[in-house]
Amino acid sequence: MSKTNADHKALFFAFLAAALYALNAPLSKLIMGEDAVAPSMMAGFLYLGAGIGMSAVWGIQKGMRIKRTEPPLTLSDLPYTIAMILLDIAAPILLMLGIKSSSAASASLLNNFEIVATSLIALLLFREKITKKLWLAIGLVTVSSILLSIEGGESLSLSAGSLMVLGSCVCWGFENNCTRRLSEKNPLEIVIVKGFGSGAGALIVAFIAGESLPALWPMIFSLLLGFVAYGLSIYFYVYAQRTLGAAKTSAYYAFAPFIGALLSLLLFQKLPDYLFWIALPIMLLGAYLAATDENSRA
Repeated sequence: MSKTNADHKALFFAFLAAALYALNAPLSKLIMGEDAVAPSMMAGFLYLGAGIGMSAVWGIQKGMRIKRTEPPLTLSDLPYTIAMILLDIAAPILLMLGIKSSSAASASLLNNFEIVATSLIALLLFREKITKKLWLAIGLVTVSSILLSIEGGESLSLSAGSLMVLGSCVCWGFENNCTRRLSEKNPLEIVIVKGFGSGAGALIVAFIAGESLPALWPMIFSLLLGFVAYGLSIYFYVYAQRTLGAAKTSAYYAFAPFIGALLSLLLFQKLPDYLFWIALPIMLLGAYLAATDENSRA
């Protein structure tokens, strides 16, 4: 495949991953509803859904005798694999706690802080290049995230829910770079390991915290959402990273929060306060600059 075709394919996978992940915040808030599913329990079922769903995809591929050329995970990958699982326990729990106590639209937009976390970690730990354009994008996203995190709009106090969402972005920033080290390996295997490992870990945290199992239908909906928003999304994200690098893929992934915010407004029909509307164009400009930067590859 030519370099141009490979770039276009990677770009398509990045946008597809973003569109699927955009379902996460609004539908998770909808499923959690009036304490129908507790936050840590929700995080566990989302990742278990990813693991179960992608295991089924792997089984179908084997049944159709589709051969995969990617190497499997090995013992040398164990440090990154363990780090990936642990970070994927913390990140969704923080996100679900944040979504539970804040608006889904604001939580969706705040997910763009992952650009900042991923890019800076990629620079500091793995020496990925960050251009002036991407630095500007990072600055705009950070300013927008601060505006979205201010409680109410009449004081300088920060929203606890927003801080939890930002914390999840930092965890995923580290996790994205761990996944980057594994991106040449079988993406199905990576998602399955993430799904069962992180899902089981999140459920253990949920039971330790005293959360109880939800009713059958909320559990099923959580698993299905996990398969789509985490399983399929991560699967396509890993493919995109192979060509685009961690910082670049995360930049294209930045369109997911805007889709999520729009879906949230449609689902909950509750207009955010004025700070949301000030932060929105700043975030949009930052995401655009990040996504159109041509030189931020590994």
